[in-house]
Amino acid sequence: MLERTYRWILAKSDSRGAPWWLGAVAFAESSVFPLPPDILLIPMILADRRRWWSLCLLATVASVAGGLVGYLIGYFLFETVGQAVISFYGLEESFLTFQALFREWGTLILLVKGATPIPYKLLTITAGAVQLDLLTFIGASILSRFLRFIVVGALLYYFGPPVQAFIEKRLGLVSIAVLVATIGGIALVRLF
Repeated sequence: MLERTYRWILAKSDSRGAPWWLGAVAFAESSVFPLPPDILLIPMILADRRRWWSLCLLATVASVAGGLVGYLIGYFLFETVGQAVISFYGLEESFLTFQALFREWGTLILLVKGATPIPYKLLTITAGAVQLDLLTFIGASILSRFLRFIVVGALLYYFGPPVQAFIEKRLGLVSIAVLVATIGGIALVRLF
């Protein structure tokens, strides 16, 4: 079943509507959605490596736009929507930690953490809640999200066939590793 799902995602990644789905997931992940855009970005690049640059740019633009929604939720609607999103994902303690970090380090936190696969929605909502300067937020988001997606894209562009062969040969192991990394990222956020 896992291999069939992988083949289906890979086939759909080369479809006409795939970029729209990538944009939608990247947008939603930055404010409310739990799944990272990598679940679409990686197979889309593997399906057509020539599009790596445009796909990374699309993921960046959509992620920053979604991040702006997260920022606005934190800035204007934290008491209602922001707290509900943070509570839904069990990130209350992480929010308090990031709130303190934002007050102390500001933009640096966004630059560093925005380039990692931790839940970006926590950063965007927190940045709005602590009223980080909007232009600073947008600039740091563009830099960090672009770095995040371009590194993944460049690795797949230059090492695509071996990566794809590895994934296909060890699909179960790769799936477990992705699941562990996702859970680990969420656990790290909760610790800090």
